[in-house]
Amino acid sequence: MRAVQMTAVGPADVLQLTELDEPQICSPTQIKVKLKAASVNPVDTKLRSRGVFYPDALPAILGCDGAGVVVETGDSVTRFTPGDDVWFCHGGLGGAPGNYAEYTVLDEKEAEMKPGRLSFEQAAALPLVSITAWEALFERAALTSSQTVLIHAGAGGVGHIAIQLAKSVGARVCTTVSTDEKATFAKQLGSDKIIRYRDTDFVEEVMRWTHGEGVDVVLDSIGGETFQRSLSAAKVYGHVNTLLDPGTDISWVEARNRNLTISFTLMLTPMLMNLPEARRRQGKILHRCAKLITDFKLKPTISDVLPLQDAAAAHRMIEQGHVHGKIVLNI
Repeated sequence: MRAVQMTAVGPADVLQLTELDEPQICSPTQIKVKLKAASVNPVDTKLRSRGVFYPDALPAILGCDGAGVVVETGDSVTRFTPGDDVWFCHGGLGGAPGNYAEYTVLDEKEAEMKPGRLSFEQAAALPLVSITAWEALFERAALTSSQTVLIHAGAGGVGHIAIQLAKSVGARVCTTVSTDEKATFAKQLGSDKIIRYRDTDFVEEVMRWTHGEGVDVVLDSIGGETFQRSLSAAKVYGHVNTLLDPGTDISWVEARNRNLTISFTLMLTPMLMNLPEARRRQGKILHRCAKLITDFKLKPTISDVLPLQDAAAAHRMIEQGHVHGKIVLNI
């Protein structure tokens, strides 16, 4: 089969198209999937440039998100039969092979039936970002319809899904963007307040929008100074969730004075720590997202669809920071 391998830690050029043997089912609960599409996430670029999570794992196949057709099942599989269309977040961290390939093998509990309304490219764009946004907004911050939320980088992969999820429960959404084009995109997604952070102070704008109170929830996908300043944008007894390591130089005085709840979201934890129950719970999140898709309340935006062999180009595009939504590889 064709696959794109990460041959070393380094720039995008370390991603090389190669021929490998097809993976084989080795457990009675596994399914073999002929991949139709895989999405490229920022975490892929970080793993490529900094190193995968497992020692001595190179060469490795990146790509956590995939969608395709079941072509073979283990003897104990009960949820799928050959011909079923599935989507999932599996592999790509340096342990189990990822989805920059023509075939993959995974346990049946890690896959869900692909929503019929979505193409394979759209389905591949959603798992990691949807689970991340869902866990951050609903499981960590318990966002409700009566609340306000600040979503940083609203035009990004997680951000554009988080806006839609927040609106699906009736929350009021404020988001930060860098350009007029991204502002238009965020408005189309349903954002109630859009802040061009390069032109204005986002904390001051949030305070004006909330009449000096601050937002109930902040979802931070930027880190660093943005995380630090977000502590001042949350209301007293509010909640700040970050997808990143805030570092060691953060001052927590504002968080303590405002009685903030601080939480973290790394949706890859169940995969990294081999937590079967948590992975099944994430499957249920995908199932619930499928209902929102059916109800026209959730839809991924794909900025570009590239052939598998252009995975390196996709990485470069993400690192340049000009992507709206997601980039998907057509396999």
